[in-house]
Amino acid sequence: MSGQSEQRRKLILEDGSVYYGTGFGAERDAVAEIVFNTSMVGYQEIVSDLSYTDQAVVMSYPLIGNYGITDEDYESRTPSIGGLIVRDYNDLPSNFRYTKTLSELLEENHIPGVTGVDTRRLVRSIRDLGSRRVLITRPEVPVEEGLRRIAQTPVPHDAVARVSSRRRWYARTSNPKYRVVAIDCGMKLNIVRMLNRYGCNVTVVPYDTPAEEIRLMNPDGLFISNGPGDPEDVTEVIETLKTLRGELPMFGICLGHQLLALAYGAKTYKLKFGHRGGNHPVKDLTTGKIEMTSQNHSYAVDEASLAHTPLKVSHINLLDQTVEGLMCPEERMFSVQYHPESAPGPQDSTYLFERFVELMAR
Repeated sequence: MSGQSEQRRKLILEDGSVYYGTGFGAERDAVAEIVFNTSMVGYQEIVSDLSYTDQAVVMSYPLIGNYGITDEDYESRTPSIGGLIVRDYNDLPSNFRYTKTLSELLEENHIPGVTGVDTRRLVRSIRDLGSRRVLITRPEVPVEEGLRRIAQTPVPHDAVARVSSRRRWYARTSNPKYRVVAIDCGMKLNIVRMLNRYGCNVTVVPYDTPAEEIRLMNPDGLFISNGPGDPEDVTEVIETLKTLRGELPMFGICLGHQLLALAYGAKTYKLKFGHRGGNHPVKDLTTGKIEMTSQNHSYAVDEASLAHTPLKVSHINLLDQTVEGLMCPEERMFSVQYHPESAPGPQDSTYLFERFVELMAR
């Protein structure tokens, strides 16, 4: 866009910085936490990943929307992302599979999008200064009013309660070998597909399902899903995991990894700007192999706090040395911070589902 007068949308960050762009998707104002994602593909999976609840995602790759939206690739049917900010949005996709445009998906789910933003500058700002809150609004809104609206909007602590399943549901597979109960904290659908692929019938339960109810289902294993927000807010799941420790094999991904750490007495902390994208190198300390991983999280497990727990670090991030995996072999529990089921990729870490199946087989 050649000038400010032509802009239709405005980003006001809580440090007072301003960015202009053109709107797509839903034309409404929104306050969200601004974060960035370095993936080159997979914008549909990002938009429909419930872990992005209340977050405005800046895509560092400039071309977004060019292959549209397909019916088979959703991670959730009810996206709850706080907003999408891109450099160059394409509303004329070229893809024989596409059924609607990205803008139509955002509009249907009341999610604002902004294109034409200097995303290189914005990503550098988030990297250098950290994640902050942002108001997506009209260009005529004064900065002072925007900052006041940000300050008056409370930080939500109920994200998991808003996105978790309301009732139990099932995903069955042919010739099943194992029964898995999955605690839904905002679970990606591809996790369920992967568990089915490895011969598991899956019973998905709401996040606040008590331990006794899970025991009555008599599962072979317990899975704890990804999800949004601060893990310390999800006290219901932490208490359930404390009760069921050691009773059956457990596998946690992303938020599930953090919740297991808290249930074992470790601590978590918020990262400066988080890890989001499909290009994070992680080393498996049990094999020495290095995997390229897909990640999406703001919080990490405090390694120093593990000293007084039975947990051992199984994976580390080679970029910043943060904890990427935990295990407690004596209690048949392990977890990873990244996404081994990642779609559209990478596929380096699917062996973790085999590891879970092996624990149930024993």
